[in-house]
Amino acid sequence: MNKTEIYREAESRIAELVRDLEDPIAAMASAVAVLHDLLPAASWTGFYRVVAPELLRVGPYQGPVGCLEISFDRGVCGAAARLEQSQVVDDVDSFEGHIACDASARSEVVVPVFDSKGALVAVLDVDSHDTAAFDDIDRTELERIVRLLRPCFDRPSQA
Repeated sequence: MNKTEIYREAESRIAELVRDLEDPIAAMASAVAVLHDLLPAASWTGFYRVVAPELLRVGPYQGPVGCLEISFDRGVCGAAARLEQSQVVDDVDSFEGHIACDASARSEVVVPVFDSKGALVAVLDVDSHDTAAFDDIDRTELERIVRLLRPCFDRPSQA
């Protein structure tokens, strides 16, 4: 499968899994499982949830142990949260303020996740051991996928 076909498959699987799902953690865990399984370059795939003003905490993920907390002023995840804008980094070592949660990570794409009212609720982070593993296609497709999760953050059972 080419990259676009991989993302269409991921989108289809995730849409089916989160339809009528009332638990944002289960939705994030399901999305991570599908993406980590399908994205050949992914070495770490997961969410960091907004848990306090300007603070992210690790959520569902697959891969080696991630950073437990990241402030909005640190790393690629913090930049995506602070700017509320996706980040594609070809070489994490050249990113000012990069946090080496996984010393083997070489590139990264991070996409902010919003609820349907536009509030930032998390970021989706995908790392790779390869330099320049992600591009604008990954960014665009991951932005499409996280939009599928918006309703899950609006439902009452946000435990």
